[in-house]
Amino acid sequence: MNLKEIQESCKKHNLQFVDIKFIDMPGTWQHFTVPLHELDESAVAEGFGFDGSSIRGFQEINESDMLLMPDMSTSIIDPFSTNTLSIIADVKDPITQERYSRDPRYVAFKSLDYLRKSGIGDQAYFGPEAEFFIFDSVRFDQNSHSGYYFVDSSEAIWNSGSIENGQNLGYKIRHKEGYFPVAPTDSQQNIRNEMTMIMEQCGIIIERQHHEVATAGQAEIDMRFDSLVTMADKTMLYKYIVKNVALKNGKTATFMPKPLFNDNGSGMHTHQSIWKGGKNLFAGDQYAGLSEMALNYIGGILEHAPALTAFCSPTTNSFKRLVPGFEAPVNLVYSKRNRSAAIRIPTYSENPKSKRMEYRSPDPSCNPYLAFSAMLMAGLDGVRRKTDPGEPTDMNLYDLPAEKAKLVKSLPKSLPEAIFALEDDSKFLLEGNVFTQDLLDAWISHLRKQEDEVRKRPHPWEYHLYYDA
Repeated sequence: MNLKEIQESCKKHNLQFVDIKFIDMPGTWQHFTVPLHELDESAVAEGFGFDGSSIRGFQEINESDMLLMPDMSTSIIDPFSTNTLSIIADVKDPITQERYSRDPRYVAFKSLDYLRKSGIGDQAYFGPEAEFFIFDSVRFDQNSHSGYYFVDSSEAIWNSGSIENGQNLGYKIRHKEGYFPVAPTDSQQNIRNEMTMIMEQCGIIIERQHHEVATAGQAEIDMRFDSLVTMADKTMLYKYIVKNVALKNGKTATFMPKPLFNDNGSGMHTHQSIWKGGKNLFAGDQYAGLSEMALNYIGGILEHAPALTAFCSPTTNSFKRLVPGFEAPVNLVYSKRNRSAAIRIPTYSENPKSKRMEYRSPDPSCNPYLAFSAMLMAGLDGVRRKTDPGEPTDMNLYDLPAEKAKLVKSLPKSLPEAIFALEDDSKFLLEGNVFTQDLLDAWISHLRKQEDEVRKRPHPWEYHLYYDA
């Protein structure tokens, strides 16, 4: 829609405000709101000014003035803000008049441009499966002399002996048994339906929703795949809707990868394929119905997986999830149907249009623009260099004898290991100036700060282990 069409639509729906949203480097939406009359030709052409030094990962204070350029194609009626149109904006430097190198959305556009200029394909489709938890309450604090967290859910197994409003009706979900009981054991069918309806009203096509494996309200709502930038936009809108519907219902939702000990964490298994001229280039006559290009793409993902972890699993908490035994895909191999491998080839359909690979290691704490772009760059590097992914592994990798398990490469076991891997292997990201060294340096600084803040603080379990030392 152009500006005139949007203004007419706003009048038709009695919209009075425009909310300008953009993504910071860690992956959180930021916003401000203007009256509708401020969205005019001048604003669309020149942008809205903002303080870049107050946004994580952006500018220093001595060069703080930046511009937000509204992308009119992203406009929707905001489902949670009264009489408000929502628009995603891109970041621009007011001095150079160029797109900002640290704007994650710009990186995503550049990755697609790199794909097209390479001649390999003209479209990259992504389909993330972002899992999350819906809790009834959450409390946490840490200071110089104490630290704790406490989450609760009425459907959690630890409440099997609790008294709730003078009674307990049972139907608690045991650990690892949340996939997929019906109501009343699944207590959150209606709230997920509400999330789904709002997503569809906002233009996100939903394929299914369901309770996930863990107790205490773990959930998944599956979006239909879309092109890389659009899918990243939708992933941010998805998270916005999930959190706000939960709040509306007196609950709290989190995309934290591992909020519970000893149960499954939340992943973001990401389906990917490359197309050209309307044809899926991943369909072929090789293993699991894939093409040689698809296998080379897989080879690139596996080769660069340690470095990718810094973008796909970018929190210290991510590595609490990436441990064997909880469907956590730490093993750097590929396989059809096998959920213990980092890369799975879905085999639900023989339709060439459905052929894709699924990278299972990412989690929803990531910045989707950066994570999708990094995965695409790794896969394209594999295609360009014809990287052999090796032989598939169709056995349960968690049951391998110790001597064989040692031969299987795995993901980094901590955020510092992932940072080191990115520092050692970043050339593939810099191809075509998709990622810039400036952005990588800022990203690594952001990750190191996180790790440092966690490392300096005593952990409650350390009291259990060491208080009597």
